[in-house]
Amino acid sequence: MKSHTRYLTLNVPARMDFVNITSEVEETVHNSGVKEGLCLVNTMHITASVFINDDESGLHDDYKKWLEQLAPFDPSPQRYHHNRTGEDNADAHHKRQIMGREVVVAITEGRLDFGPWEQIFYGEFDGRRPKRVLIKIIGD
Repeated sequence: MKSHTRYLTLNVPARMDFVNITSEVEETVHNSGVKEGLCLVNTMHITASVFINDDESGLHDDYKKWLEQLAPFDPSPQRYHHNRTGEDNADAHHKRQIMGREVVVAITEGRLDFGPWEQIFYGEFDGRRPKRVLIKIIGD
């Protein structure tokens, strides 16, 4: 069995945004030489997410609006207890919990085995600094 690891570093200038990282993951799968296996993609930060969905700008706008309704940005310590520790990003932790930490995609015949329209996204909820994403591939 083979394994292959790659780290991406992303620095998203907006506080909240989504970045399509599918091409980077596909390139990593190709470079791994794995023909049959699994690809794990996960963020290594507790205020960011990795998820799979359609690459459609209206959907991404809907996500931003929905997430902001569920966990509004409020740096004050009144709304979120976490912000009483000197942080101002409690909302980002909640948004990450909703959108998830990682995805696992099957590799079949050397390619990501996606359904129609599926793409991999990095979700940033407390941007403006570098954060890492792990791509881990195992298989034969």
